[in-house]
Amino acid sequence: MVENKKPTRKDGVDQLELYLKFCEASIGIWYNGKESVYIHKIEKSGNITFEEIPAFPKFGQKLSEIGFYKRKDLKGTHNLKEIFSELRGYIVGNSVGVNRDEEIAKEIIHLILCKIYDERFTKPNEMVTFRASKDDSDDEIKTRIDSLFKSVKKKYKDVLDEKDDISFDGHTLRYIIGKIQNYCLMDTDRDTIADAFEVFIGYSLKGSQGQFFTPKNVVKTLVTAVAPNANDVIIDPSCGSCGFLVEALKYVWSEIECAAVEYGWNESAVAEEKKTVGIKNIRGIEKDSFLTKVGKSYMAILGDGKGGIFCEDSLEQPKNWNSLTRQNIKLETFSISFSNPPFGKDIKVTGKEKLSQYELAYKVTNGKRKLEDEGNVSTLFLERNLQLLTDGGRLAIILPETYFHAPKQKHVRQFLFKHNIQWIIDFPHNTFRPHNNAKCIAIIVQKNMPQQEYINMAVAEYIGHDHNGKAIYERDDNGNLTNTIKDDTRFIMDEIRRLNGHAPLNPKYTFTIEAQRVIENDILVPRYYWSSKAKEIQKKAKSQQIKLIPIKQLIDEGVISYFDGNGSPKSEFKGTGDYPYIRVKDIVNWQIYKDPTAFIPQSEFDELYDERKKLKPKDILYVRRGSYRIGSVAMVSPYDIDVILTREILVLRIEDLNNRYGITPEYLLYALSHKLVQEQSENKVFIDTTLPNIASRWQELFIPIYENKEIFESIKQKTCSVVSNQWKALKEMADFRKNFDLHNT
Repeated sequence: MVENKKPTRKDGVDQLELYLKFCEASIGIWYNGKESVYIHKIEKSGNITFEEIPAFPKFGQKLSEIGFYKRKDLKGTHNLKEIFSELRGYIVGNSVGVNRDEEIAKEIIHLILCKIYDERFTKPNEMVTFRASKDDSDDEIKTRIDSLFKSVKKKYKDVLDEKDDISFDGHTLRYIIGKIQNYCLMDTDRDTIADAFEVFIGYSLKGSQGQFFTPKNVVKTLVTAVAPNANDVIIDPSCGSCGFLVEALKYVWSEIECAAVEYGWNESAVAEEKKTVGIKNIRGIEKDSFLTKVGKSYMAILGDGKGGIFCEDSLEQPKNWNSLTRQNIKLETFSISFSNPPFGKDIKVTGKEKLSQYELAYKVTNGKRKLEDEGNVSTLFLERNLQLLTDGGRLAIILPETYFHAPKQKHVRQFLFKHNIQWIIDFPHNTFRPHNNAKCIAIIVQKNMPQQEYINMAVAEYIGHDHNGKAIYERDDNGNLTNTIKDDTRFIMDEIRRLNGHAPLNPKYTFTIEAQRVIENDILVPRYYWSSKAKEIQKKAKSQQIKLIPIKQLIDEGVISYFDGNGSPKSEFKGTGDYPYIRVKDIVNWQIYKDPTAFIPQSEFDELYDERKKLKPKDILYVRRGSYRIGSVAMVSPYDIDVILTREILVLRIEDLNNRYGITPEYLLYALSHKLVQEQSENKVFIDTTLPNIASRWQELFIPIYENKEIFESIKQKTCSVVSNQWKALKEMADFRKNFDLHNT
């Protein structure tokens, strides 16, 4: 019996128990979209009672078998965030003594370390210790987990403190373990510890410092592209929970295992080689003390690389680091660096001594070099990463997209051009959502090496989850959802492996572009150069008998002219006058919405008005900057002339009504709204921090012209009819407002 209507746990379970009393079902599930509860109905001597069970039995599994998992039975999963969110809701509402998010996070991290330890050191056919069965009492579960954690602390006593403990009571542990006991955390597609931190601590602790954990599929993609080997000395100076270091270690281990097969090494030789790599070749720095401790524990359990993780400020002068850190980490000694540094415009680095280490902390004005008062944290991390490398060493770093195209970051690109750019990988906007809205790109550069002739690039349109962090799935040919996660990184990694192995390749997501072209354009955004997408659009156009005409060509031939908006009025004047101020959000359904709360007085109108930008009926307004609105269009009516436009809106005008293409203002309105144009825009729109902007790249768009004259003329007529009806309605409303004293609504 399933009950999924009642929103609160108590009401939902009460309702579910009532239903179970009057049916033959013996198991009930309550689910409200976020939380779930499983209960078992017990009938004895004419009485009905209920007990909560830790998990739902699999097909063919007895209730008594729940929780009795062998190591080999555990399965990986894509995303534990939803489960962690459910656990958080339960713990906050039901746990006694542990209720604050930071405390909950520490407890959960300790439990995760227990589970990973249990997975690593339990043989395939043995029963796992991290379990909770139906017949276990709360005390038995508590005792078993406490004993497991003691084993973890004993083995890693130089990482975990003796005073560390797990404070959750047995009942809470039953619930938590029941939700994750059948998963193998070592085989998940995500960084489990990072996911837990983001759910339980979230923005309140980490986001304010600009620190966001890197999804594991992104980490794996960069590690695959760098392809480290057992001779590489690897560092991450902003290592967090050691996601990059763990994956790099795993990658090197797989290379060692391949070598073992080739050279016939025995198991002890392989184990010794792996341990040596973990101890000698892996280093990390993390500013947060608790994350440092977690990272050490994680590395200790997985690869005995705990001694290489240090709690320091990576941007500080090395001479100010702890002596042990200085012994293990020196500038210009590493062959590979991975980094997803903190970023955010409000996070500034200060202190002349600290800033003086960095070329990018200086500003050149009129030929004079001056040290800035503040430094951007991600910019300085870029330079510090390169300082850590030997010449020829490689850096894989994730940075906000604005670094790869924006004029304000040109000095950073000029800095990058001094090194060999090997790879640039474009990740979708949802990559770090919902915890961070920044659109990011990864770049791999080789320090102080000449630029190779072609730069490798890749584009991922899907990352496996939506903007809310929920998993998204592929659909089959019939449009039905499958169990396959929609994640382009798996295809990118496969193409990179084939490229590295010189295997036959017909790539879709990876490609190469002449380095000189990229440098001359000063645009390092891969999707801008992505020919696969352009070919798909051309193929669609051809199948629909559509000819694509570049807007730039129409401008050069004098068919179209353009100018930008007037600007923005002072905020205190909005809503105080009679003249409409038109913003991006006011361009709706080919019309201009006049919001009374944005009307301005005549004095402000006169201040912003420019006779050279006087609007005419049938001008087209085009949104070129603003969240989710780029490409929206509207036609100016005779009732929209006296308005002020934000500069984010562009005005297009057909100057030659007798042009050889037959393009009318109405057809241009239609053409700019066409799906083929919108698809092109996706590759032309770049992100400035978090705000999309197409800049002047709208001129590179191709508009569709139907080769079939009947279809072409029909579209023009239908568009004229729609616009005519809209204008008629506007006139009737204007007359109604004037004659009956209506407010400007």
